[in-house]
Amino acid sequence: MMCSPETWGTPGRLLGANVGSHLAFRLWSAAWTYSYSNQGIYSWEQARNYCRTFFTDLVAIQNKEEIGYLNATLPFHKQYYWIGIRKQNSVWTWVGTNKALTKEAENWAKGEPNNRRSNQDCVEIYIKRQQEAGKWNDEPCHKRKTALCYKAVACPELAAPKSGQVNCSHPHGASAFSSTCDFSCQEGFEVTGSERLWCTAGGAWSGAPPHCKAITCPMLRAPEHGQMNCSHLYGSFTFTSTCAFSCQPGFELKGSQTGLLRCQAMGNWTSRSPVCKGTVGLRSPASCLWLGEILLVTTRAVVGLLQRMLPPS
Repeated sequence: MMCSPETWGTPGRLLGANVGSHLAFRLWSAAWTYSYSNQGIYSWEQARNYCRTFFTDLVAIQNKEEIGYLNATLPFHKQYYWIGIRKQNSVWTWVGTNKALTKEAENWAKGEPNNRRSNQDCVEIYIKRQQEAGKWNDEPCHKRKTALCYKAVACPELAAPKSGQVNCSHPHGASAFSSTCDFSCQEGFEVTGSERLWCTAGGAWSGAPPHCKAITCPMLRAPEHGQMNCSHLYGSFTFTSTCAFSCQPGFELKGSQTGLLRCQAMGNWTSRSPVCKGTVGLRSPASCLWLGEILLVTTRAVVGLLQRMLPPS
């Protein structure tokens, strides 16, 4: 637990509040840095604008432990502190995330919220109050109180992988604590590593950023009596690889109309590997032997016929 004062010198006006030079105190606790102004009190809108200008937003209470920490650490102010809850369309809402306040997360003081005079749409937290310290109370938003801000611990910004995309959600600011980033790849590529990373309380991502790897197709080989010539853009036999097939003289390609195969996004080739088959002009030894036997039989028949036709000598 640490507390350190920092002077913020920013002349000007925030929603009608004369900011001047503010002395802001910071409190460190796990993934959050809490800050409050020691000079000046604001309406709820002015307080939120102050927090969003210098920090992240008005405090969004995460759990009972956080309430206990704030009550033990923050100094007493008789006007108390604004926090990041407001009634929107009759629903109490965390303004930083635009999520409705759940029953489990409620921490109202006894009898609250009472909406006295029907205009109490903002929420204060009792810090070091003699009774019900740390509890909440609904108040008119125009009342002036101390701004209680937070700034989430930040992680390094992530970039999309080559041939891929990254889609991030930042409930507490860009690449801040509890941010999540989902990775995906273009067609023909697959994610290697974790598809989702989140920013941890220590200011580091939950793992190393993944990368996109080209889909692999089955390895091809040159056919018997033929050749294969391949081109690989992303690696051997991967997405978009092409292989051209040809045959030796006396053989012709069978099984592919073009003789060109391409590795597709689903990891399969555009057709089966072709084969080389002998042409009619070139017979195999078995075929030649068969033809020779026919020729021999035919020759003997012709000779026999001629002998019978010739007169005896």
